[in-house]
Amino acid sequence: MGLMIDGLWHTDEAVSTRQDGSWQRTPSVLLNWVTPDGAPGPTGRGGFPAAANRYHLYVAWNCPWAHRALLTRTLKGLEQAIAISVVAPRRTGDGWVYAPADGYTDDLFGASALTEIYARSEPDYTGRVTVPVLWDTEQGRIVSNESADIVRMLGSAFDGVGANDRDFYPLALRPVIDMWNERIHRDLNNGVYRAGFAESQVAYDEAVAGVFETLDAIEEQLGSSRYLAGDRLSEADIRLFPTLARFDVGYWSAFKCNLRRLIDYPRLWDYARTIYRLPGVAETVHFDIYRRGYHSPSPKRNPHGIVPLGPEVNWSIDEPARLPAFP
Repeated sequence: MGLMIDGLWHTDEAVSTRQDGSWQRTPSVLLNWVTPDGAPGPTGRGGFPAAANRYHLYVAWNCPWAHRALLTRTLKGLEQAIAISVVAPRRTGDGWVYAPADGYTDDLFGASALTEIYARSEPDYTGRVTVPVLWDTEQGRIVSNESADIVRMLGSAFDGVGANDRDFYPLALRPVIDMWNERIHRDLNNGVYRAGFAESQVAYDEAVAGVFETLDAIEEQLGSSRYLAGDRLSEADIRLFPTLARFDVGYWSAFKCNLRRLIDYPRLWDYARTIYRLPGVAETVHFDIYRRGYHSPSPKRNPHGIVPLGPEVNWSIDEPARLPAFP
């Protein structure tokens, strides 16, 4: 996998597996915020005021953490105000790289790898090189590489400079959104990875139990509300959707989260396809890339790199979803 140490790339990453065989995600470390007036946010320093065409978003189609940022950009109508550069779907020994021949280019600097972007911003950077990355073209530095923070910024900071007025984190709903955010992050967004990267039966069993207990709870919740926090799409739904989109084609087989498929949950199945059919959302979803990515060669999980042919997933031609669309 690799990581940077003092601004230099190293291919041998520090192991993220604990002694009990469970897997732990390494936290992000670049934690500044874009705010409407440039005042400091909850973490980091100030000086990043919201403005159209000032910020650039680095993403990967196959990364669920980048997907949540892409979703927020689309749902807030920021496609013209915040441009993107997409790395190639498959990482190499150099980490996330670009492949101009395949249409994957860094449209700001023409970099060959994402490590160059991190080093350009932080010459002595130490840490993982991840997407999404929100870049400030005026200061020439990374604002943040924490997906949850980027979702919050895109969802609120740009309302006065071109974004629509949709509020995905309304004050009255914050307690329930925070509750779902915490559970989804722990047991689904991270839970599928803890299952897939587990190196002991106990760690795997615990992770998979959390995945399906949470899916069961969401299925029950959707029996009484259109979305997780009520009758309007919220940040919790945006953070859940990327995991659902990858579940049947990736996590079910590659990560052994195979007690049930998404299609086995009638309400979740309708809910996921309802969000998929919102304007612009389908363009952020790439099922074939997910299938190939999660079944890429791995010495432990998939040594021969065999990509399964199924299951077939096409949310655009299935029967109409029963849930009403977001107004």
